Amino acid sequence: MFITEAFAQTEGAAPSAFGSGLEMLFLFAPLMVVWYFFLIRPQRQQMKKRQETLSNIRRGDQVVLGGGITGKVAKVIDDSELDVEIAEGVKVRVLRTYVAEVRVKGEPVKTEAAKS
Repeated sequence: MFITEAFAQTEGAAPSAFGSGLEMLFLFAPLMVVWYFFLIRPQRQQMKKRQETLSNIRRGDQVVLGGGITGKVAKVIDDSELDVEIAEGVKVRVLRTYVAEVRVKGEPVKTEAAKS
């Protein structure tokens, strides 16, 4: 009752490779488009925003480090390192990549040209 008849292939009829490859393309192309718009593109935008935030850290910013330690940026050493004051008189040198969050933006540093 639940058994269906099996139909044999005719002799010399090979399965078409073109049809199955084209079908696979039609299946995977929309999937790749969906992946791009829902996964890859938002991740790139998020990484770009984080990189911009890390590059704009200035003296006086309140930051949270990767381990949960909060502090105030005392000095920007170079493009990859900061001096963060985590307690009165206690400064730690950290890499920018270990800054998890910038909480409060400090005031811009006054330059000599602005003072004159």
